[in-house]
Amino acid sequence: MKFGKADDLSNVNFDLPKDPVANTDRLLQHSLSQSNTKPHIYIGATGWSMKEWVGKWYPDKTKSADYLREYGKQFNTIELNTTHYRVPAPDLVARWCSSVPDDFRFCPKVPQTISHSNDFGMPDGTLEVFIRSMDGMRDKLGCVFLQLPPYFGANRLKLLTIFLDRWPQTLPLAVEVRHASWFSAPAATEALMSALAARNIAAVITDVAGRRDVLHNYVTAPRTMIRFVGNGLRETDFTRLAAWSDKLKEWNLPETYFFPHEPDNILSPDASAWFARHIEADGFATTRGPKIWEGPPQMSLF
Repeated sequence: MKFGKADDLSNVNFDLPKDPVANTDRLLQHSLSQSNTKPHIYIGATGWSMKEWVGKWYPDKTKSADYLREYGKQFNTIELNTTHYRVPAPDLVARWCSSVPDDFRFCPKVPQTISHSNDFGMPDGTLEVFIRSMDGMRDKLGCVFLQLPPYFGANRLKLLTIFLDRWPQTLPLAVEVRHASWFSAPAATEALMSALAARNIAAVITDVAGRRDVLHNYVTAPRTMIRFVGNGLRETDFTRLAAWSDKLKEWNLPETYFFPHEPDNILSPDASAWFARHIEADGFATTRGPKIWEGPPQMSLF
């Protein structure tokens, strides 16, 4: 993930910011604090086609055709970037869903023909085609992910709200904005977050070294999506992950989708495994993460 990448980390303050005031009322509405139900924390990477994982996270000699099946055994969600480039056919969606366990959730990215279009693909029916495709995931659909282009500024909020009003309420959605204007003026930030909250749409939170403004910590829905960008498993990666575990425990939202990014995606399972074990040790949420493949069971000689 190149967005927000910083070559010099020596002066980066990696502390999580204080929650915005608006979170107080929204957490009262969305938190599970009055329930005995544990939150679900879904942890995943950005793809399953990593030959570097074979022999460590996937069994030896795993064929590429079986990568998704093995990925689903290790993770319980994925930031599905392939949908950013094309809308998958129904039979492909069905194959994806049949390859993963019941507790797995896909988080497909909205195609760039929609997210990067001046009209969000609304007049030509592109949006409806994508929505029908995502409906095919049924209970294995987690949260759809709209990543707006870096040039989409706060002056286009009205256009965004028109799109959001066309989005079906039955499909959970999270929105990521990147243009600095959304965060340079408090009024612009509050206007965006209020628009999302009014529609129960999550605001994507990105924790990356070179753009600390996008680490906004707004809760706007009964779920959140966090894109965590590590720096090659440095010590700060683990202190940051521990801080996020504490924050998710405090928020106690029904669902969190947490995506640890590491350089070239190779070390994402390592960060994910550590994060899942940390949460499991605390016992406040339901989750699962990767476990290193230890080879076939040894046959007993007796």
